[in-house]
Amino acid sequence: MSENSYAGLKKLFAPIDMTTGVPGKQIVAFAVPMLIGNIAQQLYNTVDSIIVGRYVGDNALAAVGSAGPILNLLLVLFVGISVGAGIMVSQYFGAKEREDLSGTIGSCVTLTAISSLFIMVAGPMVSRPLLELLGTPDSILGWCESYLNIIFIGIAGLAYYNILGGVLRGLGDSVSALVYLLVSTVINIVLDILFVANFNMGVAGVALATAIAQAISAVLCLVKLMRMSDVFDFKKKYLKLHRKYSWMTIRLGLPSGLTQAVFSMAMIIVQSLTNSFGELFIAANVIVMRVDGFAMMPNFSFGTAMTTYAGQNVGAKEYGRVEQGAKQGTWIAMGVSAFITVLILIFGKYLMGIFTETEELVDMSMRMMRILAVGYIAMAVTQSLSGVMRGAGDTMTPMWISLVTTVAIRVPVAYGIAYLTRSELYPNGRCECVFISLLFSWTLGAVITFFCYRWGKWKGKAIGEHEQGLGKADNTESK
Repeated sequence: MSENSYAGLKKLFAPIDMTTGVPGKQIVAFAVPMLIGNIAQQLYNTVDSIIVGRYVGDNALAAVGSAGPILNLLLVLFVGISVGAGIMVSQYFGAKEREDLSGTIGSCVTLTAISSLFIMVAGPMVSRPLLELLGTPDSILGWCESYLNIIFIGIAGLAYYNILGGVLRGLGDSVSALVYLLVSTVINIVLDILFVANFNMGVAGVALATAIAQAISAVLCLVKLMRMSDVFDFKKKYLKLHRKYSWMTIRLGLPSGLTQAVFSMAMIIVQSLTNSFGELFIAANVIVMRVDGFAMMPNFSFGTAMTTYAGQNVGAKEYGRVEQGAKQGTWIAMGVSAFITVLILIFGKYLMGIFTETEELVDMSMRMMRILAVGYIAMAVTQSLSGVMRGAGDTMTPMWISLVTTVAIRVPVAYGIAYLTRSELYPNGRCECVFISLLFSWTLGAVITFFCYRWGKWKGKAIGEHEQGLGKADNTESK
């Protein structure tokens, strides 16, 4: 390899300083590798669904989907740590504060270990009672429990990949996380086929393959961070739970963790409604959510890119660049989502056919997908502008918006439509209520997010302002 080629490759995997250059270009350059990575991560769930749907049956497909809301509920600890760490890392990196950056990353590693241990113990204890509380059909109850318990026992891999990958992205390195995820995705697919198709392990094989693959990606992220001594110090003294960094991580991440918890609870409540429509609709819901996962990836990618972009520029006191990037990034995200929506409407039925050969199931899934399609453009606005607010340190405003749209809007609308559409033919109401309520909440959320961003409360939420209350003694204590 030539010296120029090596230098180019090294630059590709290096952290990106987003405080300079054209905002739109920087955001896209950061978002594209992350989008590919998010798509690869979504392949975990999608391949799981395809394998069990094809090799085990539609009920097994429904089992994997029914386990999702409970799994998401118990992952809220990691969501909080990941969001808080990403904001702190991006702002400290933008401000060139090496000591604070090192302390933040070290504290995150320790917080993740403690959280993983808690989930490993608590998860298997509550999985079956929660499944029974949701009225999960007996035909898939055992499969759901088996899937969840294996994922919980191997939770450390999933936790560390998501949190350490978030740290890398906070540093502006979205390429390394992408490469590691692609490696683990290939491993996951190979193990899925081996465990399910060859060893006949069923749903348990899918869960085991996912746990192993994500553990590998976590190790790769950790090795990468340990080699970044030119950016921060990854030493033993930084691994202790220092009050300053631990508190700031929790304070910034807690609103997002609570949002995820409430969102998951709302999903569980809606899942109970979903279960009342029978196994066929449960399976259709799984298929729609898998396709939805891919459709939503650009929005999530741009949202995270905007968080890193805003965080670095707020840390560097470049507030004008933050607003410029927010405008450019949101328009780009909306354009991408509009393109995705068109593709779904044209080719959606072919995507549904990948999961099952049951024609009735394919038709039902496509009917539900058409209801959701336009909502992805609205979510582009919500994710992008919420990302800006989070990156600036305002995690409370996006939290309240999510709580209002999810709890106060979606759940009542879903049950209200179900109640109003009950008939002799549909004793539990029309199943479309599940997706109409989701579309309504997405649209309203975009409107509220836009006005909250324009209000500008986020401009006064930088980390530096909150550190004054903690005192400089905490910083010297860690040295």
